[in-house]
Amino acid sequence: MPPGSRPPTDVSRETPQAAPPHPVVLFDGVCNLCNGAVQFLIDRDPTARFRFASLQSGAGQELLAAHGLGDDRPDSIVLVHRGQALVESDAALGIARLMGGPWRVFGAARILPRGVRDWAYRLIARNRYRLFGRTEACRIPTPELRARFLDA
Repeated sequence: MPPGSRPPTDVSRETPQAAPPHPVVLFDGVCNLCNGAVQFLIDRDPTARFRFASLQSGAGQELLAAHGLGDDRPDSIVLVHRGQALVESDAALGIARLMGGPWRVFGAARILPRGVRDWAYRLIARNRYRLFGRTEACRIPTPELRARFLDA
């Protein structure tokens, strides 16, 4: 791979290690947009199905490494579910599908070519700090939510 290039975005790698029992969402812990998305998921997940970890955390780094992603995805949300790691638009659509209910309708975006979906995703990801701001540190969950965060 040429220097400065990124690995392909169609990452849905199987891992030989035991898969976490719950879907895990890895997110940029200092990004206001990402933190807002996590809060959105928490508020719409009454059965506490999802688990969360920041990309910067030890738990996040371990899951990235286990799926061959390393540190090269700091601008991507990652969904780890059933032994697969999905990134960029595939992760976002996978999360919407797992949310169920009316959110599943966003899965229709899969008809768009992945290159188009990922281009739009990367455009937002590249500008997320400028558009939404960033925090100095990862948000600390409340005591009742702490069990849902792998790195808390």
